[in-house]
Amino acid sequence: ILQACSNTKYLTGNQKLYVGGKINIINKDLKKSDRSALSSQLAGLLRPKPNASILGLRPKLYLYNITRTTKKKGIKHYLHSKGEAPVLASAVDLDKNSKLLISRLQDQGYFQADVTGDTVSKDKRTTAIYTINTGPGYTIRKVTFPSTKNSLDTAIAGIANKSLLKVGDKYNLDVIKAERNRIDATLKERGFYYFAPEDLEAHVDSTNIGNHQVDIDMQVINTTPGKARDIYKINQVFVYPNYSLRDTSLMKDRAVLYDNYNVVQKRVTVKPFVFKNTVQLRPGNVYNRTDHNKSLSKFINLGPFKYVKNRFEDVSTDSAKLDAYYFLTQFPKKSLSVDVLGRTTSANYNGAQLNLNFRNRNTFKGAELLTVTLFGSTDAQVSSSFGGGHPLSQVGLQTTLSWPRIISPFNFRSDNAYIPRTNLSVGYSIVNRSGLYNLNSFNGSFGYQWKENVHRSHELNLLQITYVKPANVDTAYTNNPQYTSNPALKHVTDPQFTFGPSYSYIYTNTTETYRTNTIYYSSRISGSGNIIGIATGADTLAAAAGRDEKLKKIFNTPYNQYIKLENEIRFFHKVTPNSQIAARLIASAGLPYGNSTILPYSQQFFIGGPNSLRGFRARSIGPGAVDP
Repeated sequence: ILQACSNTKYLTGNQKLYVGGKINIINKDLKKSDRSALSSQLAGLLRPKPNASILGLRPKLYLYNITRTTKKKGIKHYLHSKGEAPVLASAVDLDKNSKLLISRLQDQGYFQADVTGDTVSKDKRTTAIYTINTGPGYTIRKVTFPSTKNSLDTAIAGIANKSLLKVGDKYNLDVIKAERNRIDATLKERGFYYFAPEDLEAHVDSTNIGNHQVDIDMQVINTTPGKARDIYKINQVFVYPNYSLRDTSLMKDRAVLYDNYNVVQKRVTVKPFVFKNTVQLRPGNVYNRTDHNKSLSKFINLGPFKYVKNRFEDVSTDSAKLDAYYFLTQFPKKSLSVDVLGRTTSANYNGAQLNLNFRNRNTFKGAELLTVTLFGSTDAQVSSSFGGGHPLSQVGLQTTLSWPRIISPFNFRSDNAYIPRTNLSVGYSIVNRSGLYNLNSFNGSFGYQWKENVHRSHELNLLQITYVKPANVDTAYTNNPQYTSNPALKHVTDPQFTFGPSYSYIYTNTTETYRTNTIYYSSRISGSGNIIGIATGADTLAAAAGRDEKLKKIFNTPYNQYIKLENEIRFFHKVTPNSQIAARLIASAGLPYGNSTILPYSQQFFIGGPNSLRGFRARSIGPGAVDP
């Protein structure tokens, strides 16, 4: 089989297949790990790349060889185009690769490196071998910064204590480039708008050959323009909420001043107050890149705007002031979409769902988002257990109105890069378990979402309401022995009314892929009927003993009274760049009291099923008590 898949038999004359390059480093002072990392890095520079291989086989090359054709059309031509032409040994330039490796080694402080390239051939296969004598690695002896007293040099010298260039570290050109970018980024925070990394140069003195050390002197080049040496302030800010490419005039005569910015629009499509927490640059303040980037991020996160175009203009040639312009292009105001979902659940249900979504952006000209979703679903379970042969279907409507700000009697101002949101949601659905029961379910909520920073996010619902009322319960359900012996099944069809606040907190650093260990932590506390239950002295147990007045009702339905705390933490340990070990811990508790003796069915804890304890059916273990 291997002979049949051989690619060398397609070579002609003196052709040889290039199978890759090997790096052989000679330096007894290098640690094994450093040697391996350097070899891998240098091998990535070699050109050309050999044909791609999997377990020693080269399927793309083989496809190319067996589908050779002179035809310009057809399946054979198509397959041939998906193959990979052979990389021949004659394409390898040892001298060019050697010079490339030497250049890279010198960038990393091996100024006396020497590279020798050679080839080894066997059975029409050629391997390039590069023997590298790195010589000593140079370290940094001294780092100096500008010493003159002008504003630019003084600013650079003032941030030298946070330099990436450390005395005693290995010389590395990439670190010098990173240092230039660090200085540029810091200067941008201090008003040096026109400064660029290219305005800095590093003078490296490696004449201390005996000590294998270098002196690095960071200096502003003499040709740096005067504008790059000045500290700029913001003069005025202009926002164009409905910009199009056809707009060629700045129309400043239409500008409406609100707070610290001007809103310019031919007709009012967005109310000026919308940008109050979005525009971070303030007239009279020194320009800084952080506030500039926050503004761009907030404009996009507002919701109605698809693109944001920004530019700064000098007020005059003799004034270090900038006018800021933000040109916003809106999404289509209304949109309609359809989602078709297929799914399987941990309870062995298989089914499908259809969603019809309507979105109205900038609903009331305040960047609001109105979402209306009409949905229908059906799920079926193949099981001999109770209810297993009764398909579950659901039809409902969910409406959400979201404001990109905190709506409250108090004035909140968000100075980070994230937009806080106020959400109002109402919905209705009818659940039909064929042959068993029908349930009407109503829900509503009002609350806030906001991000503290890239790691921390919060959600506070001042009020969440859920009202479930059975429309019909068949005797096939109530007469089943499992129903009469299992309080949890009976509770499914009980009228349920929950109302109360909830708070959720999430911390995660899993987006920081450079970390070896990352975590995700979420916590949520919620409750229902706590204040009113305590105030009215609700007591279900007393009502069961004959004191009916102790069972409290709203809308002629006993309301749920409980408090619930949920915690989940996930830990990820990176083993290789493409693999990791994950662990998860869930610790939660719920306490029904007063007007309730059991948590609402939707709030109970259950385990079991193929994604949990697979020896038990889904939701068959719990809610925490087992009869011996």
